[in-house]
Amino acid sequence: MAVGTVAATGLLGALGSPVTEAATTSAAGAGAGAGARTVTGAATAAAPGAEPQPVAFGPFSIRPGDVRYESMLRGDNFRFVGAPDEVRVVSSAEEVVRAVQDAVRAGHWVAPRSGGHCFENFTADPGIRMLLDLSPMNAVGFDPQMRAFLVEPGARLGEVYTALFKGWGVTIPAGGCPDVGAGGHFAGGGYGPLSRRYGSVVDHLYGVEVVVVDSDGSVRVVRATREADDPNRELWWAHTGGGGGNFGVVTKYWLRDPGATGDEPPEKMLPPAPGNMYFQLAGWDWADPKMSPEALIKLLRNFGTWHENNSAPGAPGTGLYAILIATCPAQGGSLEVVIQADAAWPDVERLSQELVDAVNAGTGLTVQAPAGVLPWLHMVTWPGDGEGGDKFTRRQKLKAGYLRKGYTDAQLAALATALQDPTGTSADGFLLIGYGGQVQAVASDATATAQRDVVMKAVFTTAWLYESDDASQISWVRRAYRAVYGATGGVPVPDETSNGSYINYPDVDLADPAWNTSGVPWSTLYYLDNYPRLQAVKARWDPRGVFHHAMSIEASTDH
Repeated sequence: MAVGTVAATGLLGALGSPVTEAATTSAAGAGAGAGARTVTGAATAAAPGAEPQPVAFGPFSIRPGDVRYESMLRGDNFRFVGAPDEVRVVSSAEEVVRAVQDAVRAGHWVAPRSGGHCFENFTADPGIRMLLDLSPMNAVGFDPQMRAFLVEPGARLGEVYTALFKGWGVTIPAGGCPDVGAGGHFAGGGYGPLSRRYGSVVDHLYGVEVVVVDSDGSVRVVRATREADDPNRELWWAHTGGGGGNFGVVTKYWLRDPGATGDEPPEKMLPPAPGNMYFQLAGWDWADPKMSPEALIKLLRNFGTWHENNSAPGAPGTGLYAILIATCPAQGGSLEVVIQADAAWPDVERLSQELVDAVNAGTGLTVQAPAGVLPWLHMVTWPGDGEGGDKFTRRQKLKAGYLRKGYTDAQLAALATALQDPTGTSADGFLLIGYGGQVQAVASDATATAQRDVVMKAVFTTAWLYESDDASQISWVRRAYRAVYGATGGVPVPDETSNGSYINYPDVDLADPAWNTSGVPWSTLYYLDNYPRLQAVKARWDPRGVFHHAMSIEASTDH
């Protein structure tokens, strides 16, 4: 399709955005949802002569020397390869409990992995002794006991979308990369093509089931919901943007619209899925004779200005999800704006073209902007929107920031210089991603996702093949990021323009004084004023610090 360019499928796939867990399964439903198990309700005894039920998968213990071991060590980012004593493959909360008990008794560091899409080494640190593989836990469906939709952490977004759409015609405003696992995506405050219309995915999170470790080392399963009288409500709150791997192992998520009571029919408990998606791909030629630094800066500024003016909750423009993608032209990069929207959105074609015209206004550049319509399920399961880079180019580095408004003139000049760096490759890129809209309708402390007054996300990214190129590839991203945020210590310190960064785009440089000279800690950049509350949850639910990684929540000491 038209959006399947190298930049669109590579860079955007890396971001989890398109052109960026008491019920059982039925035999008839197994295999629905693009491979996900489809939940049908409470367990019942099989009638004589009934079709056999699926046999439980696992647990399996995979250790060094096993032919499967090497294939189990890598997530999506091949920069990081762990060396655990064991990879434990699990398929139920009970198996997770036993695995965590084994790790705690042995004094071993245990780390859960669902989809494996992480830009840092959170599940591949050399110190991790047990890697907990949750990928078999991929059930998706409606749970009548909880009166909410259930999604297990190993379900990939493509599976989630497919099951929800085929079964009930509903969806969630999550990311567009079909290969991303729900486990980390949800807990970190996931977003995607429908977020400007419906908010963050965590705005629809009704409850979580989490395996936790108490102060005496005992391991148990806890359920927490958003209900005001739920004694475990803070544990639910921490999973609405606090990030994965901090408080325990999530074994189930339950989803329901923020205004839904649970008394509605299932098809009314989540947003209706679009029937078709409208898309428009506006492209500019780096070789255009009028492509000057001034023209590029104007184009970038226009994109930001449009989002400043069209991101209030409920505004007509919030039906559009636009991403500006720029990759360095020195080795064949591209410059484009990809727009997606529900094809039934009022005046969608006019609004989309007006966005293209606004971005190009005053640049003097020639723009090509073909458009089309594709079925919803095709768009959200398109295989070209998979991993970062491609199936071979799997080494990645990403740096990000939230924007309350478009970049300043000085920042735009620094960005234009970085993009036109002759050492930059076509894999070195920058993205501005539309945000805001209904996201802004939620208070910053209502969920752990604190950045609610922003209109865009900015991403600096690259992907490459060989380990020998690590230093040179990472160099461009670091230099570009530092140049753009040079006035605030090399990081997006909250101010009139910026508002920190997004924990699902983790960047350990923010915790490194060599790259963050602002004096503002990484925890503030990711969580703003919500961090002390997250620390209290950490102290309550993970008092032994069993679950940790390079940028994990630090427990408060006054709890």
